[in-house]
Amino acid sequence: MAKFEDYANKYQYVAMERQDGILQITFHTDGGPMIWGGGPHQEMGNVFADIGSDHENRIIIVTGTGESFIDVLDTGKLDKIPSRIFSRIYSEGKTLLMNLLNIEVPMIAAINGPATVHAELGVLCDIVLAAEHATFADAPHFTDGIVPGDGVHLVWPLLLGPNRGRYFLLTGQHLSAQEALDLGVVNEVLPKDELLERAWELARLLVARPPLTLKYTRVLLTQQLKRMMLDDLGYGLALEGLAASDYWPGES
Repeated sequence: MAKFEDYANKYQYVAMERQDGILQITFHTDGGPMIWGGGPHQEMGNVFADIGSDHENRIIIVTGTGESFIDVLDTGKLDKIPSRIFSRIYSEGKTLLMNLLNIEVPMIAAINGPATVHAELGVLCDIVLAAEHATFADAPHFTDGIVPGDGVHLVWPLLLGPNRGRYFLLTGQHLSAQEALDLGVVNEVLPKDELLERAWELARLLVARPPLTLKYTRVLLTQQLKRMMLDDLGYGLALEGLAASDYWPGES
């Protein structure tokens, strides 16, 4: 079982604070908005594993830094991706989402701004709050030449419905916070300066419930999601890897 003091300052891209069993994790890069790349991709699954194995965590709040949740992708100078390299991406991609879903306490997302890269890390939470200026998209995949196979092919058709979800992935559609609320992707839209306060208010409401009620409600509510990921996440990542072995953004 992990202990908070052992992992609280362990990670480069996540800041953590905990009060009364409520753990807030804040995505960042060097103290500013997170820039998603190889480092976060490698680290985040381990973050979720540590969080999930600490029985002192009773509610998790997930948020970003500054004006965005995750809105920038650092692709570097990537060219065609050989299979031996994508093998690592494949493993990390499965670990990332499965370890998130294996956290057995309720999770609240406070989407503090645009979530256009790995937005599923927020919208897979049990309660999703969004700042008024937040937007949602799947920027790094199909419209940039990449198969959307890292779980977004499951998450967005589930949240939006099959036809809207496929349209969203194929066109690079951006949803405003209000549109996301109207479509049921988020639960509340708030002014940015009220977002975290509301997340903590809800967390304190939930944490008053018995520990096993919290645990097993989360287990129950994520069962369908975990089954979907077990069935099709690896397949999606494999197809993404096949395409990436022929093309990747930045290719000359």
